[in-house]
Amino acid sequence: MTVLVLLLKIIVVTGIVQLAVAYLILLERKIAAYVQDRIGPNRAGWHGILQPIADGVKFILKEDFVPQSADRALHALAPAIALVTATMGFAVVPFGPTDPSDPSKAQFVIAPGIDVGLLYIFAVSSLAVYAIVLGGWASNSKYSFLGGLRSAAQVISYEIPLGLSVLGVVLLARSLNLERIIDAQADRVWFVFYQPLGFLVFLVAAFAETNRAPFDLPECEQELVGGYHTEYSGMKFALFFLGEYTHIITVSFLTVILFFGGWDLPFWISREQTGFFAGLAKVLVLLVKAFAMIVFMMWVRWTLPRFRFDQLMRLAWKGLIPLGLANVVVTAALVHLARGFGLARGLQVALVVFWVIAFAMLGGLCLWAIRESRRRALLAKSL
Repeated sequence: MTVLVLLLKIIVVTGIVQLAVAYLILLERKIAAYVQDRIGPNRAGWHGILQPIADGVKFILKEDFVPQSADRALHALAPAIALVTATMGFAVVPFGPTDPSDPSKAQFVIAPGIDVGLLYIFAVSSLAVYAIVLGGWASNSKYSFLGGLRSAAQVISYEIPLGLSVLGVVLLARSLNLERIIDAQADRVWFVFYQPLGFLVFLVAAFAETNRAPFDLPECEQELVGGYHTEYSGMKFALFFLGEYTHIITVSFLTVILFFGGWDLPFWISREQTGFFAGLAKVLVLLVKAFAMIVFMMWVRWTLPRFRFDQLMRLAWKGLIPLGLANVVVTAALVHLARGFGLARGLQVALVVFWVIAFAMLGGLCLWAIRESRRRALLAKSL
C-alpha cells in the first residue's frame, strides 16, 4: 500500500509539474509581450490558451536532426539528463503541511522526513551541468562547445555562493530538513528578515544556476547562435526547455521554503490549524508564493540586460562569495553567543539590527559610487 501511494505521488507531482511548465512558457511569452508592447500568442484558443498544446504537437512532428559528426549516444542522453535531474529535486520538496511522526495524516511530500533534503536538492541540481556540457560537446559544433564550457565555469562558480547563502538558514533552523525549516518559521518571523543578505546572494546565484537572464551566457544568441542546444531540434530541444523551467519551479519552491515561511501566513494560517480545509489553505498559500517567485524571475529576464562573461565571473568570485562568507561568519557568531547565554530573543534583535546597519552602509556606499562616477564624467566632459 505504501509503495502504491508513493508511486501515485510521483505520477501526480510529475504530471502536474510538466503541465505547469507548458503553461509557464505561455505565461512568460505573455509577460515578454507586455514588456515589449506586443500582443503575444493569441491564435490558438481563447487568448492563446491552447498554445502549449500546439507547441507540443509541433515538437513531436518536427524532424529530429542530428549532425553527421555528432556523438549520437551522448547527443540523445544530454536532454534526458536535463529533465531527470530537474525533476528529481521534487522528491523532498514539501507542497504543504507534513507530519512524519503521524503516517495516518496526509503527507504533502513524496519522501517525508529526509534529514538531508536541502543537501539532496543541491546535489541533484548540480548534476544538470552535465546535460549542458554533454550537449555542447556531443554536437561537435564550436558554438555548442563554447556554450558548454561557459556553463561549466558558470555553474561551478555560482554553486559556491549558493551553498554559502543557505548556511545562515541552516544555523537558525538547526536542520537540513526542509519540513523542519518551514516549522522553524511557522508562527514566527520569516528567515528573510534575519537573513536579507543571504536571501539576496541566494537569489542572484539561483538566477545563474538556472541559466536565466541576465545570466544566460551558455545560450546567448548574439554570440553563440543558440549555445549548447544549437544542434538540437524536435523533442530533444523541448526536453532542454522542460528541464530549464522545471529547475525554475524547484528554485522558486526552495526560495519560498527557506526564506518566506513555506505555507506559513502570519495572522491567517498557523501550525495549530489542522483538518482538510486548513491543509488545502496551506497548500494554496505555498503555491501562490512559489508562483509569485516564478513571475518575478520572468519579469527580471525581460527587464535586465545580459552580463558580459567577465562581469558574470567577477560578480561570483569578487562579490557574492565574500558576501556569503561574511553572512555565515556573522550569523554563526551571533547564534553561538545568543545560545551560549540563552538569549533567543536577543539573537533575533541582534540579527535584524546588524543587517539594518549593514544595508544602510551598503546603500551609502552605492550612493557614493554613483556620485563619484557622475563627478568623473563631468570632469571628463570639461576636459
